[in-house]
Amino acid sequence: MTIALTRQPALSFENCEVTHVPRQAIDLPIAFQQHEGYCQALRHMGVEVEILPSANAYPDSVFIEDNAIVLDELAVITSMGTVTRQGESALLLPALSGHRRLVNILPPATIEGGDVCRIGKTLLVGISSRTNWLGVEALQAIVEPLGYRVTPIEIQGCLHLKTACTPLDDETLLVNPTWLDLDALRKFQLVQVPSAEPLGANVLRVPQGILANAAYPRTLDLMKGEGHTVSDVDIREFSKAEAGLTCLSLIID
Repeated sequence: MTIALTRQPALSFENCEVTHVPRQAIDLPIAFQQHEGYCQALRHMGVEVEILPSANAYPDSVFIEDNAIVLDELAVITSMGTVTRQGESALLLPALSGHRRLVNILPPATIEGGDVCRIGKTLLVGISSRTNWLGVEALQAIVEPLGYRVTPIEIQGCLHLKTACTPLDDETLLVNPTWLDLDALRKFQLVQVPSAEPLGANVLRVPQGILANAAYPRTLDLMKGEGHTVSDVDIREFSKAEAGLTCLSLIID
């Protein structure tokens, strides 16, 4: 059974952090509707969804993926890379401790789940404004004894690695080549998003298929043409906050 932990948007969501996009007004009632639509889309794909309550002190707390890195053997509680989000990860402890043994990464190391892309036993880790080299080294110390390989990747022009790179299967990555170093990904098959849809590279893979952003129809057609089973969902209010599909859930297989 695949489980997705999600969190209701905070009533303070309009005060969320933005880095690479202009700030836009967020319609909170529509955001709640789209969040429910996202959860329902996951249920339709056979995923059991657990919705955690709003954390109104943390405007970005709906982006629960950043708070932990879940592996088969354990879950790493992350050290958030911006001041307004420090403290979020601790909110996950009661919900996540029932599923995995927990290990913490602590400051001055910073690392966010959106910068960690798992494909098999490889963890691609983005060096970004939210994840530093100390965070990469701390993650290596935890996971390499378990047989994982950590591959750092420099990114530019986007918030997290998963903004530009997510897996379609165990050998294939969907990528936006303008935001990351493709040389680090030579061992994988790469499918490049259409240039007109630079944010289309963030998709959520679950065992039953791929969930994609309805705002990027060319990317949807591209994945279907590659033989993948794809469902789509509208998350426009969250896109205003620089978010993608993966940001809104923490997947536990």
